[in-house]
Amino acid sequence: MSVQRLLPTEEAADLIELTREICAEQLRPKADEYEARAEFPREVFALLGQSGLLTLSYPEEVGGGGQPYEVYLQALEEIAAAWMSVAVGVSVHSLTCNPVFAFGTPEQQEALLSPMLSGDLLGAYCLSEPGAGSDVAGMTTRARREGEGYVLHGTKAWISHAGHADFYTTFARTSDDGPRGLSCFVVPADAANLNFAAPERKMGLDCDTVGQVLFEDVAVSADRLIGAEGQGMSIALSALEAGRLGIAACATGLAQAALDVATEYAKEREQFGRKIGEFQGLAFLLADMEAAVTSARATYLYAARLKDAGRPHSKEASVAKLTCTDAAMRVTTDAVQVLGGYGYTKDFPVERFMREAKVTQIFEGTNQIQRLVISRALLGRLG
Repeated sequence: MSVQRLLPTEEAADLIELTREICAEQLRPKADEYEARAEFPREVFALLGQSGLLTLSYPEEVGGGGQPYEVYLQALEEIAAAWMSVAVGVSVHSLTCNPVFAFGTPEQQEALLSPMLSGDLLGAYCLSEPGAGSDVAGMTTRARREGEGYVLHGTKAWISHAGHADFYTTFARTSDDGPRGLSCFVVPADAANLNFAAPERKMGLDCDTVGQVLFEDVAVSADRLIGAEGQGMSIALSALEAGRLGIAACATGLAQAALDVATEYAKEREQFGRKIGEFQGLAFLLADMEAAVTSARATYLYAARLKDAGRPHSKEASVAKLTCTDAAMRVTTDAVQVLGGYGYTKDFPVERFMREAKVTQIFEGTNQIQRLVISRALLGRLG
């Protein structure tokens, strides 16, 4: 991956160079083998944590990397180009830390943030349910007050790191007051009665273990409630804006990886006595792929720069998530086409890239939901 990047500081440039070195030496050589075995790469997350790459966007005073969000996302893109499952895991982990950082008390931040941000602990984000994916207000997992704490009961679905995480940032209903009845908890993995269903059998991202998390009367102390009771919806939406940008960067990195493989193949493969890249039909296809990747990158960087400037960016985050993930699906599909029959085999990674791209259009809010967010921002709630 040889993307030219405009970075705000020399420190950021050095950080991206470090990320590229780790990707080349520690991630890319392992990806195919681990994905084939569907093995959760916990040691890779530990390495990224030790290298300071797991939570770059959080301030240094709380144990983060102190980098602008645009730098974090570009590092995330580099990781995704090397190993998509790991990049998604980094984005998910960063998402799990946001509620404590943005809404936690000083005491909660002191107790919880340091191990979260160092990489000593890995998080999972428990929002979706079997009957409530994008419809967050429809969730049924409940947290009832009992003694000095709470007891959680319900099922969360499609949870990355299920069974492997050290803590679960969990949203549960503390009242029946619609969206205002949700609350946020950080549940330790060793809590009694916290169980896990068998991992989902997915078409891609096999190292990103996803499954149901079963809260079967799980007791949680009151100091694990983040924010106030009923504040869960605003906490979830705040974190999801950042999560959508994370997935946008991941999707862009995946598309870049597919473009790189297709370009190198077109330079080497001969048909009819010529390199196939010399044929205009294929050369123009590669040009369209490059345009899609470059355009996608521009959307997530624009949204990130608005976020860094403290300006509203919800619509722009949805634009980025929609644009980048649609581009990833298109570019990875075209990469398979460039390689022809070889693209359909596991001898080349583009078939895996294509399978991995599809879910980016679904998680962190489907692209239909992104269109809803964008249209409402443009038009308001008509009628």
